[in-house]
Amino acid sequence: MYLEFCCKQNNKPSSEVQMPVTDHFDRLPNSLVLVIFNKLGDIKALGRCSAVSKRFNCLVPQVEDVVVKVDCVISSEESGSLSGRSRGFIGLFVKLVIGSIVKPLQALQQILGTKKVVLAEVSHHSPGEVLKNFKEIQNLRIELPGGELGVEDGVLLRWRAEFGSTLESCVILGSTSYFCEKNSRKNPRSAIQRTEEFNEGLDDNGNIPESFYTDGGLKLRVVWTISSLIAASARHYLLQQIISDHPTLQNLVLTDADGQGMLCMGKAQLREFRDKPLAASATASRTQVPALNMKLWYAPYLELPEGGGMEGATLVSIRPSDRPIKKDAEAFLAGAFDEPFGAAAKEMVKKRTYLLEMNSF
Repeated sequence: MYLEFCCKQNNKPSSEVQMPVTDHFDRLPNSLVLVIFNKLGDIKALGRCSAVSKRFNCLVPQVEDVVVKVDCVISSEESGSLSGRSRGFIGLFVKLVIGSIVKPLQALQQILGTKKVVLAEVSHHSPGEVLKNFKEIQNLRIELPGGELGVEDGVLLRWRAEFGSTLESCVILGSTSYFCEKNSRKNPRSAIQRTEEFNEGLDDNGNIPESFYTDGGLKLRVVWTISSLIAASARHYLLQQIISDHPTLQNLVLTDADGQGMLCMGKAQLREFRDKPLAASATASRTQVPALNMKLWYAPYLELPEGGGMEGATLVSIRPSDRPIKKDAEAFLAGAFDEPFGAAAKEMVKKRTYLLEMNSF
């Protein structure tokens, strides 16, 4: 009887047998999980991951590659409730709208009883606050919601600057009108016709026509240059706390969603920034721009290799005047921008070069 009963018990339908649940992700070593987190990169996604488990909460601060996307700009009045340490950055620049991360992290803190979470419990977050518990960051990319320089529709303005403790180089590409291939099809004139019409003003030596100086063409390019340098030096100035808080940083990029401007700092430049005092402007919250030597290239019309074109195309290469003058490598200027603007810069350096100087400001 007992044997028969046991056999009946063992012959239960398989659906009623409870199998042990195995989380195969737990079998992955921490080093492999960190590889996945580094590929993920986005600060918001990492914040959500840190709320999954104690293990993830401990691993996320060890991530080396981080991307911070800023959602919107706020005024200094809106950031009045922030701590004094972060108010300077936020009041002048940005906040992160990441409430969707804060709630799960707060809940996790209550459940696990941890004293630290990846994000602080405040309603507005600066990049510095969000990153403060990341201790191993090597590559950091911060993306602002848009470029600081307001330009009219159809006008193109792009810049890329490299900084150490001060400006090392800057490349600016602009045009009074830019249209891509699909828009150029609407215009019945051929590329050759447009190029010939715009180049009629050039003399036999390819010199810029006199009208360029008298009708505001040169003044507009000077405004583009000064505005781009001010935007770059303001971004540089605001990075002080982040660089100080993260001695492991080896590469830092501060760009914007519009692709208008990009500030870059490599390992050697970050070391110089930490070792050499930053020279601040006396009149504004930005790094002082040193005296500059500039090279300018201009084309009334530039046909792009992939179609489309740029009217009033202008390329400006900038270096501090106290640095040795180096011949601008074509690869360096072309590599400053994504396509099709890299190809545009490559074509522009074949034009006649004009030299300019600018005092420190």
